[in-house]
Amino acid sequence: MRDVRRSAVVVLWVLGAVMVGAQAPAGEWLYFGGDKAFTRYSPLDQIDRDNVKELRIVWRRPAVDPELRVAFPDLQPDAYLKSTPLMIDGVLYAPNALGLVDAFDPATGETVWRQPPLAATMEEVVGRSTRGVDYWTDGTDQRLFLVRGEYLYALNLKTGRRYPSFGLSDQGRVGLHWDRPLANRFSWTGGPIVVGDVVVVAGTTGGAGDGGVIREAAPEDVRGFDVRTGELLWSFHVVPRPGEFGADTWGDGSADYSGDLGSWCCLTADEALGFVYVPLSAPTGMVYGGHRPGDNLFSDSLVALDAKTGARVWHFQMVHHDVWEYDTVGPPTLGDITVDGRVIKAVMQPSKTAFLYVFDRETGEPVWPIEERKVPQSIVPGERTSSTQPFPTKPPPFDLQGITEDDLIDFTPALHAAALEAVESLVLGPLFTPPWPRSDDPDGKLGTLTAPGGWGAGNWHTGAFDPETGIYYAVSHTMPTVWSVAPTTSDPDATLAWATPRGEGQRVGTPRPHGLPITKPPYGRITALDLHRGELAWMAANGDGPRNHPLLRDIDLPPLGTPNRPAPLVTKTLLLIGEGSDAIIGTIRGEGETTDPEQDQSWRWGDKFRAYDKRTGAVLWETELPAGTTGGPMTYMFDGKQYIVVSVGARDHDPEWVALALP
Repeated sequence: MRDVRRSAVVVLWVLGAVMVGAQAPAGEWLYFGGDKAFTRYSPLDQIDRDNVKELRIVWRRPAVDPELRVAFPDLQPDAYLKSTPLMIDGVLYAPNALGLVDAFDPATGETVWRQPPLAATMEEVVGRSTRGVDYWTDGTDQRLFLVRGEYLYALNLKTGRRYPSFGLSDQGRVGLHWDRPLANRFSWTGGPIVVGDVVVVAGTTGGAGDGGVIREAAPEDVRGFDVRTGELLWSFHVVPRPGEFGADTWGDGSADYSGDLGSWCCLTADEALGFVYVPLSAPTGMVYGGHRPGDNLFSDSLVALDAKTGARVWHFQMVHHDVWEYDTVGPPTLGDITVDGRVIKAVMQPSKTAFLYVFDRETGEPVWPIEERKVPQSIVPGERTSSTQPFPTKPPPFDLQGITEDDLIDFTPALHAAALEAVESLVLGPLFTPPWPRSDDPDGKLGTLTAPGGWGAGNWHTGAFDPETGIYYAVSHTMPTVWSVAPTTSDPDATLAWATPRGEGQRVGTPRPHGLPITKPPYGRITALDLHRGELAWMAANGDGPRNHPLLRDIDLPPLGTPNRPAPLVTKTLLLIGEGSDAIIGTIRGEGETTDPEQDQSWRWGDKFRAYDKRTGAVLWETELPAGTTGGPMTYMFDGKQYIVVSVGARDHDPEWVALALP
């Protein structure tokens, strides 16, 4: 009976749909970054700095349908709802918490249609959300494209039904798993992008390893598929094969077995040029690369590809021979800027390093000089780090780079003394100070305190661009990481002689004096960069941070900033942003997660959603949402009313979409 009921629920999802008949409004949101330039910008201005204080929640929609929960009572969806809806022809479309697309009414949040799983089984139902879908039309046919699990789907925009002719079987999907050695899975939290009649997919594969080192893994190549048939049109090899450009940057034959390299997040495109821009991640063995000598192209690079052929047009590598996990993970953002009287069609690439790299998006030429500067070298046996790294001369960094004793927390002399004591066993230094070999000597060093840390300063949430003013809003967090490596074998010449000590994942625990961050604030910030001049416009802390900690309650402190990964939304007059959520992977510990009174933080992740004056960084309004923000907010017009929709969720709160509007 349970199987029959599950099947009935699946059928009702399509047959019971009620279509919305409203006219397509102005003010749509056609890609999960707002547009394929990923500006996260909308020119809508019904909600402005004068009336934003009147915003109210007007509807809420659960990210897992209640009927599905009844049919599958053992479902445990992830509260990290990553998706940002699209607004097309009067309907919202978004991957839900299981990765299936929901279509819903923009005025009420009520269901239009739901994508059914391939079968009414737990195996097909279980999944996780992705950041978004993309849309294609030839004037008659309208399709949505999404990646769910190891498959690329094409769905009819009006019904949510699959196209049986899409793919090599009648399932209406294309398998993305690589049938090759070392490729143990396909995974992607991003979403496909359509350029012309090609849908482009990236992703990651994971790999195999021992003792914390991933020596052997498959790279996840970027691929282009035909939008109508799903036929594979091209592949771009992110680790070059013999004879290809960049193959010589993988020494000792390491290109044959190195990988774990792909694109974690967001692709962008210039449809006029026909280019797709792909940010690529760190290589295998993130903090030990003795088995992969060389610069290791195309790791940590921005690559511009011809969307029709997959041919490389240009590339730039932000980090050579990465041993810090400094993935290029944030979305490349496209926009026009005017520098010294010259209009430049730019692409802006945020990095985990807290640099914003700005290029001519057609040629790849840096807008301002990027200098190769000498950096500290590794002393780990067998490791050969790069002698130089690229440093942009403009704009300035948008977060802390490197750590000295002057950067340590100093609200009180006692706190500063505790911080100094906490770093006695650690190496401090500038940006690109390598991981330290962990010493067994009681007086030896245990690792390198690194800023930015493994989660970066920038990440998928960084940033947004205002095409009217030329301001780029870099949203970042200060979360240092202790990186160290330790022997895994008694043979110092073995390829896997050094690895990351096991601990917090692959990270050695970062010290937190009395449960507080080790550095000075702000711990979460918004930095406005004027890209016409390459200069800082303003910087503001985002969120109160740990101001209610017992050791800080009696100190008159400004907002300290909440270290998390909220994404911004820019409109005609406003910058809107939440504070993030404890559901987001990599979140540092919050209230109630320790029983040690000395470590009691007495603060939790904020559920606030704020409007900033985008000109100055002043807070104009804030409200409390049902939970913290987990995905990028978006805005649209429907029936003459402007709405803002944001994904929320928390460890103690089911994921949902929340819509705000004026009364």
